[in-house]
Amino acid sequence: MDKDPTTKKEEEILDIDRGFNFPKKLARLRYRLYWKAKKEGRFRFYTLFDRIYRKEVLDYALTRLSRKRDSAAGIDGVRIYDIVSSEEGRKKFIDDLHEELRSKRYKASPILRRYIPKGAGKLRPLGIPTVKDRVVQAATALVISAIFEADFKDLSYGYRPKKSANDAVNEIRKQINSGKTEVYDADLKGFFDNIPHDKLLKAVKFRISDKSVIKLIKQWLEAPIIEPDQKGAAGKNRKGTPQGGVISPLLANIYMHWFDHQFLERFGNEHWRAKLIRYADDFVIVAFKITDKITDWVEKELENRFGLPINREKTSVVRLRAPNETLSFLGYTMRCVDDRYGRVRKFALVTPSKKSEMKLKENLRDLISHRRCYVPMTQLVQEVNRTLRGWANYFRLGYKRKSFRRIDKFVNRRLYRHSKKLSHKHYRTPKGVNFFEHLKQLGLVRLNAPVTRPSNALQ
Repeated sequence: MDKDPTTKKEEEILDIDRGFNFPKKLARLRYRLYWKAKKEGRFRFYTLFDRIYRKEVLDYALTRLSRKRDSAAGIDGVRIYDIVSSEEGRKKFIDDLHEELRSKRYKASPILRRYIPKGAGKLRPLGIPTVKDRVVQAATALVISAIFEADFKDLSYGYRPKKSANDAVNEIRKQINSGKTEVYDADLKGFFDNIPHDKLLKAVKFRISDKSVIKLIKQWLEAPIIEPDQKGAAGKNRKGTPQGGVISPLLANIYMHWFDHQFLERFGNEHWRAKLIRYADDFVIVAFKITDKITDWVEKELENRFGLPINREKTSVVRLRAPNETLSFLGYTMRCVDDRYGRVRKFALVTPSKKSEMKLKENLRDLISHRRCYVPMTQLVQEVNRTLRGWANYFRLGYKRKSFRRIDKFVNRRLYRHSKKLSHKHYRTPKGVNFFEHLKQLGLVRLNAPVTRPSNALQ
């Protein structure tokens, strides 16, 4: 019989929390919740609300949110910086929010709709809650995520601790290398905007019976969405969870967990040997043979049982052994190539997709633009470096040398042209140093930089 976690050392915390530097009380709470949920698969938690409005939980939630750059203001125009810029303002905000929750006077504010470029001229709708709502959502997610992490399957990689998009791509590569070269690549239409509230709340209630917590989540789901140019009040939101809400990724995983569960029950056995890899709403199924039974079941289950429409124009079965067939997933392109030694076995070649390259180049064009000719070259190089490091850190899997080389050439060319327009004068490099050598002196990141060996490597 397992020992009660209260008998363990205080510093021993849940493995998924290692490296997150949670406050001790919060780490201990998460550990106990996870341990109880893991031990009893059908246990429902009744008293969680008082854990959410603890001052240390609210304060830590605010701290995590304040680490994010470019935190937009909600409908009230208040930014996180406005709160954390002074110690007195921060303390007053936490005290007031704690009392508002404790006395159950808290009410979710309307959500501000914003649009960001999606590619191909399309826009992605985001819902921006107020800072107060974001802090309460973050505090709620900190408490209840430990419970649902005990249930989530290993095949789910999106918005989970110790898991990433690269882990999902790497798992697909392993499955392809094992011979599962047929892939069902599905695309859900407006996933976050189409989740049915009643079915989502039913999934949450499977583990949580605290009516106050359910009421919080229901308020966030039904909060009116205000368009930027809208005048007057808006009605309740009847469907979906706003993409931009702090708790939305967790709610999406809670909902899709039951699809994962049903798939494993149906196709996870030795007969089918099919593997589902999911990152939030993006998922693929890899198998030795994708049959109509698999595709028909998935489409029927998602559309009829889960109420999630499938975009059939973008959904397809990819047979990677066929010539010129490729799979695009999470910004990577995968295809089967012959073994380098001429053997029959094929293996998966993973590279950054052309679409990802084009998106990066668009960002760099905006960064190195004639509209920013007033920016000093040293500052511009630092901004470019941040963009390049982030992109290279994500695309660290597989074969990326050619892609990195193309990006390096693009950046050098853009910076050279930009130097001619800098402050409407010819940019002068130090005497005896050409422009590209000067960029190296300024510290410009080279993605395709050669790896140098230590001087004693061959000794």
